[in-house]
Amino acid sequence: MWVKLGRYNTLRNQILLVFITVMIIVLFFVGIMTYNIVSTLLKDNAEKQMQQTAVEANGRMESLHQQIDLLTRQVATNSTVQQLLQDETLGQMASFQQRQALMRLGTEYLTYTNGINNLEIYSATNRKLIPLDGEALHKRINQSWIMEANRAEGKLIWIGQDPKEPDFFLAIRRVSLMDRWFSNGGYIVIQINPNYFEFSDTRLNNEYMILVDQNNKQITSNFDGDIAPIIAEKETTITLNGSDFMLVKQTSSVTGWTLYILTPVDEVMSGITILRAAILLSGAFGFLIFAFSAVLLSTMITKPIFRLTKTMKKAIEGELTLNPETSSTIEINRLNESYNQLVENTNQLIQVVYEKEILKSQAELKALQSQINPHFLFNTLDAMYWSLDEKGEEELAESVLAMSELFRYTISHQNQDEWVTIRREIEHVELYMQLMKMRFGDRFTWKVSIPLALEDVPIPKLLIQPIVENAILHGVGNKVGQGFVNVKVETSANPNYLTISVIDNGPGMEQETIDNIMSLLETGKVSSLKGNGMALGNVNKRLNLYYRHHEFSGINISSTINEGTYVTFEIPINRGGSYAEQNDLDC
Repeated sequence: MWVKLGRYNTLRNQILLVFITVMIIVLFFVGIMTYNIVSTLLKDNAEKQMQQTAVEANGRMESLHQQIDLLTRQVATNSTVQQLLQDETLGQMASFQQRQALMRLGTEYLTYTNGINNLEIYSATNRKLIPLDGEALHKRINQSWIMEANRAEGKLIWIGQDPKEPDFFLAIRRVSLMDRWFSNGGYIVIQINPNYFEFSDTRLNNEYMILVDQNNKQITSNFDGDIAPIIAEKETTITLNGSDFMLVKQTSSVTGWTLYILTPVDEVMSGITILRAAILLSGAFGFLIFAFSAVLLSTMITKPIFRLTKTMKKAIEGELTLNPETSSTIEINRLNESYNQLVENTNQLIQVVYEKEILKSQAELKALQSQINPHFLFNTLDAMYWSLDEKGEEELAESVLAMSELFRYTISHQNQDEWVTIRREIEHVELYMQLMKMRFGDRFTWKVSIPLALEDVPIPKLLIQPIVENAILHGVGNKVGQGFVNVKVETSANPNYLTISVIDNGPGMEQETIDNIMSLLETGKVSSLKGNGMALGNVNKRLNLYYRHHEFSGINISSTINEGTYVTFEIPINRGGSYAEQNDLDC
């Protein structure tokens, strides 16, 4: 793609393209986020307002319900009604004159409200007292409502649509006889006008309001269609007749009725059109400003870089010339300085490389000399041994021979000599202790114990001798009187492992010194170890290198002041492979 663009594929055009792309993405997401946030706020505010309207409308319905409840409670507690129903309960049937008086009383109560169309009173045996048509209660309403009224113990029960006159609603209340321990004395049934619960503002702001009872039966509504889909809807937005409406419902804790309010979404979001136009206009204006700024900025960045690239082309052709510092930006000037410094240092760099090659050749020559010197040392020690042996200095000759073997074992670095048997390592340790006896005389003794079964176990060379040297120099050397070093090799409690221990009876160490050494061993800071810890650090590092593919617990140190020091470590019986071999496998 970039090849096809040809000469237009420049840094300036790329910067310009990136800036404009980023600007478009930013404006797009900012516009979308602003639009969504404002839309959400409008919807939330409209929903809160509708919820408040629902609460107020529900409060009005609760007030109307409470008026009916209060009036029927007054009827139920009226002394005349109480006495007449009590007589009915005791078997004294009310006379025609008593029923007429009761009917006049009911008419008086009906004058207090226009919501009640008719008032009916029944005895506990379902006998109708007023009006005087004589129809029993169980024929007037379903028996289940009578049972519900009994369970309510005097509370007003909403029945709903009147089965005989569907245009009216019914409610029932049981009358409790106060002089007979609030036992059942009869029932009051009221017939309610349907327009009593009508909404005062019909289609206010093109809203629909629907009021249903606890059984989802419609009480009043200004919606002409079927309300079943509205009642069953679970979402807050509903589509009716091709239009979207926001749906809010509010259930009364007093009556158990539910009020549904539907508001057209178009009216709620009427201001969103203006917002959309404002966002588009702002985006277009911002795009023009940002595009002009991007062109100006890309030109300022790329112009000095273009001059620098022309100078660098000359350098590729072999002409190393300095680039003049004419840019007004600090970064480009620093780039020019770096290029000019690079040109000035080229010849010096060539000279440095040449000198390094000379030093490398000298180092190789010294390495060859270092290989010759040990052989010269071996030959000289052998000559001293034969000369002393001929003169009868047998003890001194044995010491020189031990020193020759010690040196030969120590400075051998051939790959096949990296690993030796424990027997060979112990022999080297004993040669070293033999030489140390020449220094300390009879006050130094030692003991070496190794089972025959472990003598041929392979071990990295010079693994035990540094610890023994440390025990002699810092243990026996710092002790007044007889010094003793014990070297033990034995099988470990850990299967397929053996334990190597070096014990001395020197002055010992304090626990703080041991903790400091162990801490440095764990962190691998060998260079920080001094005195007693240097040899331990070197051995611990070699153990980690040679046995890094095995479980290794490291060196363990225990010591008691004026009694001695105990150094021990475990290694696997099976050879772990040389460090060089492990590096080859890792590669």
